[in-house]
Amino acid sequence: MPLSQTATTPRYAESPRQPRWPVLVGGGLLNVALGTYYAWSVFVPALEREFGWTRPQTSLVATIDMVMLASMFMVAGIVQDRIGPRTVATIGGLLFSLGLFLASFTQSLGMLYATWGVMVGAGLGFGYLAPITVGSKWFPDQSGLVNGLAIGIFAAGSGIFGPIAGIFVERVGWRTTFQLMAGLFFVFTMVGAYLLKNPPADFVPPAPAASTSPRRPRMYLDIPSSEVLKMPMFYVLWIAYALGTTAGTMVISQLVPFARSAGLGAREAGFAITIGAIGSASGRFFSGWLSDHLGRLSTLRAIIVLSMLATPLLYVERSSGIVLFYALLFVVYYCYGTQLSVYTALAGDFYGPKYLATNYGLLLLAWGFAGVLGPVIGSRVFAATGTYQWAFFGSAVLAAAALVNLIVVRPPESAPASEPTANARVRA
Repeated sequence: MPLSQTATTPRYAESPRQPRWPVLVGGGLLNVALGTYYAWSVFVPALEREFGWTRPQTSLVATIDMVMLASMFMVAGIVQDRIGPRTVATIGGLLFSLGLFLASFTQSLGMLYATWGVMVGAGLGFGYLAPITVGSKWFPDQSGLVNGLAIGIFAAGSGIFGPIAGIFVERVGWRTTFQLMAGLFFVFTMVGAYLLKNPPADFVPPAPAASTSPRRPRMYLDIPSSEVLKMPMFYVLWIAYALGTTAGTMVISQLVPFARSAGLGAREAGFAITIGAIGSASGRFFSGWLSDHLGRLSTLRAIIVLSMLATPLLYVERSSGIVLFYALLFVVYYCYGTQLSVYTALAGDFYGPKYLATNYGLLLLAWGFAGVLGPVIGSRVFAATGTYQWAFFGSAVLAAAALVNLIVVRPPESAPASEPTANARVRA
């Protein structure tokens, strides 16, 4: 079937006719709350002590969250055009906050999985979509920057609230902490959702500024999801995404218990979440910009090599001092965050901006798969051996397999060969 082409959005002058900043504030409030789910490992020791649950059992919560996020992201992308981004974001905030509140009454694993797992995860999927797509519509002149900002703030949420939650767990218990977080994040997400709306029909973005670049505009091939699924290279890319992010999901799901086993105290282990969040957010910001200059695939290949080295080294040097521990942890999270940012842009480069919500939704399922594989590797290997050694080294092997896929993957054959992938800009 014929594929439509759209030129890249030109650079715009700084003369907006309508205020656009409320969208950034709304997306920031929503994402800083939702991103706190990355701090799940803060609660793991307290829950295991009270109920006698095993590491594989508690790690399954993070797995359910990631699978639900990836799957509900696609659902939200399908319904958003019908019900609007404000409603989608409101649904996400309600599910997320209610899931946290109900989790405070947990008496069984099943209830924990249903609340912090299914409900929180569904809220994440609905809430994660709106800031990215709405921001791109209000800021066509800076869509790449706005998307990176939204994704980066999402990563920063756990760094802000994770250590605070750890202190509250020690002082008032995990149940009260869940309830306090639910109340605070309900306010954050409702205010954020209210500020998220599409531009009005008569919205006119700032006038394009004169471009001095000799390059002609990038021509996208807008490929429907039904056609993308017929492309073998999509599955090569999907597997690379899944295997490449496994190291990050494994470390995230086990971070606090791993840090404690390395000799860090409760507060130092809690602060490790902040270090990881800074690393992940930095990767999403900086590597997104870097991929504009070096190319998406080149950036991903380099980051995967770095992940292959840093992940096992984090285990080997875990007891060599807190500074080195934090530094290596930062690198591991940086590599993880980079992939979430650059793969978003790569989906737009390969398959065009028109169907980005559903095409990237399909690709994001690979990250959901990593959300299953990483925590399973970390928890089961620890339960079987009493050590994380083979989990960390095994993640490096999976990253090597991802690198092979990224070496062989190629853009769709119908894409113009003369246009370098690095010059593309993603629009939602």
